[in-house]
Amino acid sequence: MKILVTGGAGFIGSAVARHLIADTGHQVVNLDLLTYAANPASLALVEDHERYAFEQADIRDSAKVRSILQRHRPDAIMHLAAESHVDRSIDGPADFIETNIVGTYRLLEEALDYWRGLETAAKERFRFHHVSTDEVFGSLEPNDPAFSETTPYRPRSPYSASKAASDHLALAWHHTYGLPVVLSNCSNNYGPYQFPEKLIPLMIVRALSGQPLPVYGQGLNVRDWLYVEDHATALTTILQEGRLGESYLVGGLSEKTNIDVVNTLCVLLDEMLPESPHRPHAKLISYVTDRPGHDHRYAIDPSKLQRELGWKASVSFAQGLRKTVAWYLENQGWWEPLIDKHQATKRAGLEGKR
Repeated sequence: MKILVTGGAGFIGSAVARHLIADTGHQVVNLDLLTYAANPASLALVEDHERYAFEQADIRDSAKVRSILQRHRPDAIMHLAAESHVDRSIDGPADFIETNIVGTYRLLEEALDYWRGLETAAKERFRFHHVSTDEVFGSLEPNDPAFSETTPYRPRSPYSASKAASDHLALAWHHTYGLPVVLSNCSNNYGPYQFPEKLIPLMIVRALSGQPLPVYGQGLNVRDWLYVEDHATALTTILQEGRLGESYLVGGLSEKTNIDVVNTLCVLLDEMLPESPHRPHAKLISYVTDRPGHDHRYAIDPSKLQRELGWKASVSFAQGLRKTVAWYLENQGWWEPLIDKHQATKRAGLEGKR
C-alpha cells in the first residue's frame, strides 16, 4: 500500500515511518507541519528511500491536504498528527482545540471526498486509521479494572478532551458517511527519538547534567508503558487487519508508578555511567507540586487486539528502558539541538513579556 502518515516526523509517527520502510513493502507519504516536537532528524534512516516522500503541510489546510491526496493517491491514511503534551494543554489549550479537533475534522472531510472519488477496488481497499490515547478514558482507582474498548470516555484535561472529540468525529464519519475508519487508543509510549519534554527522556537528559529530576506529587501516579517500536507494529496490524468501525486498545501490560520509573532510570544511569560525577543519580530526585487534574492511574487491557489480530507487545519494560537509555546516551547529537532550541524559545518568550 501507499500510506499517508500524518505527523510522521513526531515521536510515534517517525517510528511508524521507519517501521513501514524497513519492515514492509509499503510506501510512505509523511505529512507533517514540523512544529516544535517534530524532528526531521528522526527520519534520517528513511528520508532518501525510494518508497518515502515528505510533504510539509498543516492538516487544517484543506486545500493543501486535498492537493497532497490527489498527487500521491494513497491507499490508506494513518492519522497521528496531534498536540500531545498534557502540561502544554493546561497552559495553552487553544492549539489543542485547533489541531486535534479542527484539524481532524478538516482531514476527515478531505479524506471522505477523496474516498468517494476512488474507483470500486481502490475504494474497498482504502482505510482511515485514527490514532488516539488511553487518556480519553479518564482516571482509574488502584483496584479498578483496566481500560477496555467498552470503557466510557471521561477526559479530564484539555489534551484528553480534544483527543476524545477527535475520536468521536472519526467514528461519526464512519457511521454517518461510510468512511472506512478504524481507531486505536494506546498507553504511554517511550523509546528512541522522543521529544525531551516527556517523562523518560526528560529525566535522562536532566540527570546527565546533574539537574534536579522533578517528580509530581509523591510520584505515585501509575501509567502503562508501551515501547514505541511495538506500537508501530500494532498500528500497522490494525490498519491492515482491523475491523472497520472498531476500536483497539494497545498497551504494554507494564503498569509502573512514576517514581518507580525514575528510580529505575537512575539505577540504569548509575550502571551505564560509572564515571558520572552525579552518581547515585537518585539523589537528584525532587518532588514538585502536582499538576492540576493529574489522573491517578491508566491501565490498558489489550486482549481484544491479541485475540482478534494476534498482536502483543514483544519488548518488556526492563528491556525497552535499557534500550532507551542507551539510545539517548549514544545520540546526544539528536536531542541536544532540541534542548537548545527549546531554551532559546523560552528565553524569547520571557523577554517578550518584559
